[in-house]
This record gives sequence, structure tokens and C-alpha cells, in this order.
Amino acid sequence: MVEIKLYTSDLHKDWNRFVEESKNATFLHKREYMDYHSDRFDDCSLVAYNKGKIIALLPANRVGNTLYSHQGLTYGGWLMPLKHFNVVNMLEVFDAMKDFLKSIGVNELIYKAIPHIYHKYPAEEDLYAIFRHKGELIETNVSTTVLLSNPLELNYSYRKAVKIASMYGLDVVESQDYEQYWNVLSELLDTKYNTNPIHSLEEITMLQNRFPNNIKLYTVSNERKVIAGVLIYSTPMVAHAQYIASNDEAKEKGALMLLFNHLIKEVYKDTKYFDFGTSNENKGLFLNEGLILQKSHLGGRAIVYNTYRISF
Repeated sequence: MVEIKLYTSDLHKDWNRFVEESKNATFLHKREYMDYHSDRFDDCSLVAYNKGKIIALLPANRVGNTLYSHQGLTYGGWLMPLKHFNVVNMLEVFDAMKDFLKSIGVNELIYKAIPHIYHKYPAEEDLYAIFRHKGELIETNVSTTVLLSNPLELNYSYRKAVKIASMYGLDVVESQDYEQYWNVLSELLDTKYNTNPIHSLEEITMLQNRFPNNIKLYTVSNERKVIAGVLIYSTPMVAHAQYIASNDEAKEKGALMLLFNHLIKEVYKDTKYFDFGTSNENKGLFLNEGLILQKSHLGGRAIVYNTYRISF
């Protein structure tokens, strides 16, 4: 019989050990990442046991009568082990979860499934369990992803832009100058969208110090002045790009094309996927077609980030 319990801090090491061995977890599910914004979320993560042994984890937070598979994470459904766990076990976990959540006054689950590109081994047992529990698809965001084992060629105009950019003597490097880059990023977001980065400079440098092998900044500079860059979240299967930014000089010189060409063909060529991230607003109902076009010209094609609702 499966038993569900709430995560408590005394399970910190056991949680992280399970994440390391899981077939679909990434470093985002480590407690050191999840807990950095614990002041913003009421953590209500679940731990599933069978005969006293942990068999699955659900990173989650609670708002009123609703449980979210964690709102502070891009993705985060049930984390599963590679061995001795199949779809029958997942159905048992969902049944036990439903009973447990009802017992603590939760009557709705908002569930962000982990996209298949992050799976180290097939791990869609939860999608079948969602179907069996009459889950409703409520949000789909489209991301643009390059299969790095067989990447598509950049389109002609982008190849030309890379050649032109390479003539300017720009420096493309892995950088630790987060402060200078965050200034470029913040100025772009403020000017174009009247918003700020989700992570403050202090938060992102703290996370990078905690996960130096997973969070990396790549910049393009001209005479030591940062003009473009991207933050990469690196997992065993995916190099995920976020916080992409460039200033007017970078756009004129094609700096981002030079940067992405370098990352795809050199730095992450042995990773399975390069993911440019989603291009949606309004819970997936608005698609930024111009952004999709730019990413597809870099060789990316669509995968989806799905969110489901289950009512009890």
C-alpha cells in the first residue's frame, strides 16, 4: 500500500538523494533550489512511501484549497525512480495522493508535467494517471528545441549574420560578470516590457554558487563591454536557454546569432537537446509568432509544456 506524507526538513538528504537517482528529475528539484524562495510559497511537497521506502516525490506548494506542482518551478510533476516503478505504481500513487489531499482539505491539483526532453529515461506514467483521474489540460506553452544529435542548419540569413558577426572581433565566453549582464538584461526588459527579471541579481548569483555546474552565463562582449548574453540551465539531457538579451549594438552586429551558433555547435554539441524556452503569454493562449520564427531559424522545432487540473 502506498502512503503519502508531507515533506519536512528532516527529509532533506533523502529528498536530494532520490532526485539524483530519479529518471525525470533535474537540479531544479533539489531542495537547495526549491527552498531559495520558500518565503514566497507555502511548501506542501509530497513524499510517497511503499513499505517505508520512498518511491516518488512531488515538489508542490499550497494556495488555499489548491495544490500546485510547484509554482516556483518551470516544471515539476511526480519524480520517479528508474527501477521497480511502472504505471501500475503511479496509479497507486495518484489514488493515495487523492485520498491524502482530501484529508487535508485540498480539492484541486494544478499539475505541471515535466516535458519529455528532460527525461533521462521514458517517464510519462503520470500522464496516464492524469487521464484516469479525468485530468483537464488547462495550459499549453510552446518551446522551441534543437535536437543536437542531428541539428538543422541555420537558415541562410542567420548563417550570413554569423559570418558578419565574426568579423567584428567579438568575444564569446562563459562569464562570471553577472552584474554587468544583469544591467543589460534589466534595461531591455524595462524598456521593452516594463518589467524586471524574475530573479534578482542577488538570487541568481546565489543559485549559481549553489549549482555552478548547472547554471552558466555566456556573454558576447566588445572591448570588454557586455552587449549580449544568455543564461543556460544545464541538465543531463537539456541545455535550456533563458534570460536572453542584447542591446542595440549587439543587434546591429548579430551578436546573438554568433553566440547561439557557438553554444549549439561547440559548447553543448554532446547534450541531447538545446531548448530556447517558451514563446507564450496568457497561459499559452497568445503565441509570439515573431519569436517562434527567430528560434525556428536557429534549427528549433516545437515541444510543449503542459499543465493539467484534477478536481477531487
